[in-house]
Amino acid sequence: MDRLDAMRLFLRVVERRSFSLAAQDLGLPRSTATEGVKQLEARLGVRLLQRTTRQVRPTLDGEAYYRRCLAILAD
Repeated sequence: MDRLDAMRLFLRVVERRSFSLAAQDLGLPRSTATEGVKQLEARLGVRLLQRTTRQVRPTLDGEAYYRRCLAILAD
């Protein structure tokens, strides 16, 4: 998964608040979505999402990265 695809995936996970729904929207297996975000976090060296069994929400770093991704992808 290239960087732009990873950004799109991250945006969709934040917007849908769910790996399953984001994966479904993008036509990906849930495991691919989960792994894609893990790789993105490893590449950036920060935790972007706070995960629990019931919800997914962005961390403070994740919120900042979300806004930056929106700007990048809009350009």
